[in-house]
This record gives sequence, C-alpha cells and structure tokens, in this order.
Amino acid sequence: MDSPHGAAVKAEDFGLKGPRGWAFRGVGIDAAPGSLIAVEGPSGSGRTCLLLALTGRMKPTAGHAEVGGHRLPKKMSAVRRIAALGPVSGITDLDQALTVAEQLREGALLQRHYGAPVRAMLRPRAERRAVAEARIAAALEAAGLDLATLPKGERTSVRDLERLESVRLSVAIALLGSPALLALDDLDLKLSDTERAEAWALLRSVAARGITVLAVCSEAPADAVVLRTCPKDPDTAPAAPEAAPAAPDAPAEAEGDTKNDTENDTTNDDTKGADDALAEAGRA
Repeated sequence: MDSPHGAAVKAEDFGLKGPRGWAFRGVGIDAAPGSLIAVEGPSGSGRTCLLLALTGRMKPTAGHAEVGGHRLPKKMSAVRRIAALGPVSGITDLDQALTVAEQLREGALLQRHYGAPVRAMLRPRAERRAVAEARIAAALEAAGLDLATLPKGERTSVRDLERLESVRLSVAIALLGSPALLALDDLDLKLSDTERAEAWALLRSVAARGITVLAVCSEAPADAVVLRTCPKDPDTAPAAPEAAPAAPDAPAEAEGDTKNDTENDTTNDDTKGADDALAEAGRA
C-alpha cells in the first residue's frame, strides 16, 4: 500500500441547511496533513452530514472548506477522489452474505476498476492478481486485522465479525485506494472502553502513516483535533436527514475537466433521490 501525503482540512463558517433546517453551521477548522480529527457530538447533531460534506459527498450551503487543496463546494469530485469512507451506515455497509476474503477481493476489484490508471488494467492477469494480493495484505496490516485470528480465517462470514473487527475490515478496504483522507462514522458505537481505546490506537497508527483521519464519535480523545457539533436549537425546525448525500461524479472523470466538474457539482444536487445518492456515494 502506498503512503500518500495526508490532506490538510480547512473550513470557515461551514454549514449545510436542508429543507427542514440546519444540519450544521458555523464550523471552523485548520488541521494539518496527517491529523487525527474527531467530530464530537450527540447523535442527531449533524455529525454525519459534516463528515459527508468534508469528504465531498454532500453539498454545503454556507461558508467554504478546503480539503487537500480542493475548495468546497466547487471541487466536490476532486475531494471524493482523495477521500475514502470507512464504516458509514447506509453507504459503505459490509455485505453480510460474503466471507471476509470475498469482501476484500470485491473491494480490491472496485478500487482497480474505478481508481487505478488505465495502464494498470493492461497488465497480465497474474501480475494484476499479485498486485491486488499485495495491496490487500498491506491494507490488512495497516488496519490491524489478522485473518488468522478469525474463527474461520479468511473464510469467516462478515456477519460473524465482532464490531471492532468489522471496523478494521472497513478501514482495510478504504485503505486499498491509498487515500489522503480516511473518514469513519460512529467510531465508538457499541464498543467497550477497551475496544474504544483499540479503535483510537488504530486511527493514530493510520494518521502516523501520513493519512489524515476524520472520525465521528460521541467522545473525542485528548490528542485529537476536535470539531464539536451541538444539538439542534429547539426553536428551529429539525435538520435534514443525515443519510442523503449528493451523488458523486463518475470516478473516471478527468482531472482537467474543470468546467464539467463545476457544473456537475453545483447543479441539481438538491434534487437527487436518497436511494440513488446512497448507492453512488458508496462507490466513491
């Protein structure tokens, strides 16, 4: 697995307002590449919307942000190309019907299809297989997931994984694309105190590799750069649902097509159906 430079994350007066009110607003941050960023707040306070907005998967409506030098909201697709999602419910859910090995191979196949340069597809099949296996091994090591410790090894069903093992598997799949930013939702959900400490240790090790990490949680560790979201103002209408990100552009879009990039990112995002948006965001 490559070791990319992390993405700096900056925002000023960043906000998102939907048909039923503000999801979040007034967010400011200036985090260096390779930072461990925690989005802290109670459930329903706009944490997931903020995560999706900072990874280019939901269009903000106020202020601006810059991720890896790409300004939001104009360069949403460019941000999506450098930001990978770990576990995010409704978007990157693991397939419970697959084994761990099958889930990893599927992740490697999708990454190669959407993220690899065209010349990589022209390599001999045996070489492509060897490269994929090497990337999977490196990603598993970075995620701290030893398949030999699972009940049935790589043939263990995804549905039989413990919560922390599922997090590690999702992180490994996200790292296959060598992202500059890794984002995770509800990191500490259903984890014991010991498991929560292990999860944060995992993210620190990823950040130590130079990858910027953005994690939604209920309680941030002391060493993280903290973004806090607040419960909605009772005098205002409830915020828009958190699970309806804007659909991304085609993954194979050329970097130089800035005109189409801007047009696609700035028009019709608010009219896309939730189901289509979730399906597309899951591929990004």
